[in-house]
Amino acid sequence: MTDTKKILSLSKPQTPLPLVFDSPHSGTRYPDDFGYACDFKILEAAEDKHVDDLFAAATAHGATFLAAHFPRSYIDPNRAATDIDTELLDEDWTGPFKINPSSRAHAGIGLIRRLVKPGIPVYNRALSSEEIVARIEKCYRPYHSALEKLIKEAHYNFGQVWHINCHSMPAASAYPKRSIGLVGNKAKPADFVLGDRDGTSCSHSFTLELRDFIKTLGYTVSVNDPFKGVELVAKYSAPAQGYHSLQIEINKSLYMNEETGEKTKNYSVLKGDVEKVIHFCSTFVESKLVNLAAD
Repeated sequence: MTDTKKILSLSKPQTPLPLVFDSPHSGTRYPDDFGYACDFKILEAAEDKHVDDLFAAATAHGATFLAAHFPRSYIDPNRAATDIDTELLDEDWTGPFKINPSSRAHAGIGLIRRLVKPGIPVYNRALSSEEIVARIEKCYRPYHSALEKLIKEAHYNFGQVWHINCHSMPAASAYPKRSIGLVGNKAKPADFVLGDRDGTSCSHSFTLELRDFIKTLGYTVSVNDPFKGVELVAKYSAPAQGYHSLQIEINKSLYMNEETGEKTKNYSVLKGDVEKVIHFCSTFVESKLVNLAAD
């Protein structure tokens, strides 16, 4: 039986709102059975480093907060369990379910990473079906089960729920395909990217109101460009039934040195602004509950 405290942390306020934040990629506890062969500093760069701390104030504003302890490079909760890269396997797949590799798996960044970055493999060995299934059972399923339970409980108690899926993005990936402006003669990067899968995972009005609020704090914000949200946003959303799920990406260069992983002098400023974002979300949710009660 898996000891969930070793693989995730869960913080709840005394009087919770139907508002759940989760950080699936900020884990830093590397399991003994990982068996990676790449340089650890390169592997570590795949983390959404410090995101769990940036959103740690969630419970102070009535939200519940879930965070993974295991690293995404070991197994990625933001992929489908079936998204398994066949090039990693030492034999034909023999697991208890049929696999369905996506374009991400074929590119080496599926459920289990094959490449830590282009041209650099994570392993110098193949993985067995049993090894992959063990990771799913030990880490992936408990994380998904915890998140699903939180979302369903909130919806049961309030009739609505808002889920904010928290991430960070490398500065090099923070350039929308559709320009949001120029700095001198260069394209302007996004400080925040909000993803609601083109309005299908969340009330678009919430997405746009949150975008506008973040802009008042002095940041550039893009919506669904270049990131729309993946498995955790898609799987637990159904806006027509009151299940709203939104992905938020923060540009790493706002708060850390991407080469060393160290926090920069701006870290405390950004953390304070993230708390304002959390407060905005909780105020929005409270207003919707008041409106629902008045119907």
